[in-house]
Formats: sequence, C-alpha cells, structure tokens
Amino acid sequence: MIEFIEEYFAELWFLLLEMAPWLLLGLVFAGLLKVYFPQKHIDKYLGKRNFKSALNASLLGIPMPLCSCGVIPTGISFYKNGASKGATNSFLISTPQTGVDSIFATYSMLGWPFAILRPLVAFFTGVVGGVLTNWFIKEEPVANSMFGNLKIDTVSLGKEESSCEDDACDCSKPKQDNRHSLIRATDYAFVELLQDIGKWLIIGFLVAALISVILPDDFFSSFQGFGLIEILVVLAASIPIYICATGSIPIAAVLLLKGVSPGAALVFLMAGPATNVATMTVLGKTMGRKSLMIYLATITIGAVIFGLLTNWLIPTDLILKHVIHIHGEGHEMLPFWLQLSATILLVGSLVLGYFAGRIKKSVKLKGDILETVVVEGMTCSHCETSVQNNLLKIKGITNVVADNRAGSVQISGTNINLKEISKIVNGLGYKFKGRKDL
Repeated sequence: MIEFIEEYFAELWFLLLEMAPWLLLGLVFAGLLKVYFPQKHIDKYLGKRNFKSALNASLLGIPMPLCSCGVIPTGISFYKNGASKGATNSFLISTPQTGVDSIFATYSMLGWPFAILRPLVAFFTGVVGGVLTNWFIKEEPVANSMFGNLKIDTVSLGKEESSCEDDACDCSKPKQDNRHSLIRATDYAFVELLQDIGKWLIIGFLVAALISVILPDDFFSSFQGFGLIEILVVLAASIPIYICATGSIPIAAVLLLKGVSPGAALVFLMAGPATNVATMTVLGKTMGRKSLMIYLATITIGAVIFGLLTNWLIPTDLILKHVIHIHGEGHEMLPFWLQLSATILLVGSLVLGYFAGRIKKSVKLKGDILETVVVEGMTCSHCETSVQNNLLKIKGITNVVADNRAGSVQISGTNINLKEISKIVNGLGYKFKGRKDL
C-alpha cells in the first residue's frame, strides 16, 4: 500500500512538473487576450445568418479560454444581443474544445500533432455546426426579447460598456475598470480563469496519475483493432461528464500510453470538454430543441469522423513519440528549476486565488435594502460576473455579489425589484429560486 501511494504521488508530481510551465504561459496569453482583444467589433461579425458569421464565431471561439460552463453565459449574451443562432452555436461548439491556455498545455503533454489537430477540429466542427443551424432553423433571432431595451453584457470576454434606453437601466453607473491593463490581465489569468479551471484541472491530474499507476501499460492493447467500437465507447463515456479542455490533457496522455488509439484520445479531448448535462439543459432551454440537437449531432458525429480519420491517416508512432513517456527516463523538455518554479507558482496561485475569492465574497454589503436570493446554474466566475454586471444595470441596485459555490446572490440598493431580477437571471440561462431562507 505504501509503495502504491509513493508511486501515485511520484506520477502526480511528474505530471505537474511537465505541464505547469506551459499552462502558466497559456494563462499569460489568455490574460493579454482578455484585455487587448478588440471587443467593440465582435457583435457586427456575428449577427447575420450566413457562412461568414459562423466562420467568424468559430475563429473567435478557438483562442478563448472558456470551458463549457463558462461559454454558456457568453454565448447567450451574444444571442441576446443580436447574434444569429448559427453564429452562437458555432461559438458554443468551438470554444470549449480548445483555448490558448490548453493549446500550450497540449503541446507540453501530447506534442505538436495534437496541439495542431485540436484547434483545427474545433474550428471545422464549429463552422459546420453554425452552417447547419442556419440551414435548418429559419427563424431570425430576436435580440433582447426577454429584456426590452436592456442590453446583456458579454462579460466573459471583457465587454464593460453597455447601452440602454428604458427606465429599468441605470446608465449612470460606471462600468470601466480603471486598473492598469497588466494588472487586469494578471487578475483575470491567475485569479478568475485559474479558479474557473482549477477544480477540473486538479481532478484531471488526480485521475491521470491514478490511471497511470493502476492500469498496466498494455491494458488497452487488447482493444486495438476494434476501430469504430472503441471510439463509440469513449464517446459514450465522454458526453455526459464534464472536464475542461486543459484538465482533459493529462488523462488523454496517460490513456495513449496505456494503449488507447490516437483517434479515441481525440474523441475524449473533443466530447469531454464540449458536452455535459448542465450545458445541454441550458442550451435547449435558451435556444430551443433544434439548436441543441444540431449542437450534439455536430460534436458527436464530428468526433467519430475525426477520430477515425486520425487513426487512418496519421501514423500512431508519430503521435506516440511526441507524447510524454510517463515511465521513461531522461526525458526533460525544460530545465528542472523552471519546472519546479512554475509548479510552485501554479499551486500557490490556486491556493491564494481560492482564499482571496472567499474573502471577497464574505464582505457584507451595505444599503437601504439587502436581499439574498438563490440562483441555480452558476458554475464559475464567468457565471458570477455575468449575473453581477447585468443585475447592476437595474435601477435602484447599487451592489451585487454572486457566489457560484453557495448558489446565492447578495443584492443591495434603494429599490430591489425581485420580478425584474428574476427576468434577468432566467434570461441569462440560470434559475432564479427566490429569497434565500436565513
């Protein structure tokens, strides 16, 4: 038992050392992308029901470091602000499969073939899903149909400015973040984004180390040659579960070393991050059953097709020789001191970010009226920010603190209209459940 524990933690430590520097590099790029990406041009490229809008949405989604839970409020925001259903579906399909952070991490653990293959597959499936949505769903999107003239913030991409014309919106509230751009980039990358993916990243590392220790090296070799059946089994296991694009990488690397085919590993990397029960429920409710069916069909059929093509067209040896040899010796992509420093920084950022978030949310609000309401469906900081920014637009509300772990939202102000709050929250894809019993 002691030997098993020692081997498990040795494997876990090795995975952390190998992946931490590249993950940090991806986080840095994600933070810079968040701050410097030209947000004001987004809406005009996504509003039409044509091939170009689907193409633009897929291109936009590939570098975005959003997982399937974080992409939902962003996609809904696009749709409520006038993006076509095709462009929205394209964005929802391509975004969670990859991101600038996971591309670097993929290179570190799976080599350049998968680092190139993942964004290409995400781009193609996103475009196809958008085109099919435009083709089969003829109705035009109705911008802000649930909110009158109140604009929904695309907060997950850093859109801070808003416009409004009705009395429910208080346009006098400043929405600009006046901190230095590098401070905002660092805060997003190492606090907000890292906390979003942290839970699933940790789970990915823990599961990958466990698989590496428990399963024999040739465990999956007996399944080789089954082709389509192997891919379908992996697909069936991947669809209902949730794991982020980055957290899926160490698991895929270990599975490859245990004998899983590259095509089946690609299916896991596609379907695991892009689908889960919560995402499918919100998507069906917001955009309709047809959009949901096209979303699922594009991902599942696309995963099967690209999985088979990977096995047929790309030599397995080309893939495997670039994958980290977990049980090998002498393999070192980067100097040890850099790996160790990056690992300490990554773990430290996760721990400090968690406690900083807890402290921030523990602050008691002040106002003439205080309310705490229950909101179901928030799963990450993107969800929290989406709820906070949009509720702050309601006249009479002065401060909002959302907590996805507690499933609650604290609201203070001079005039709190629960009916208006319910409309906003439900329109964002979450469930307003009324006042919280204290």
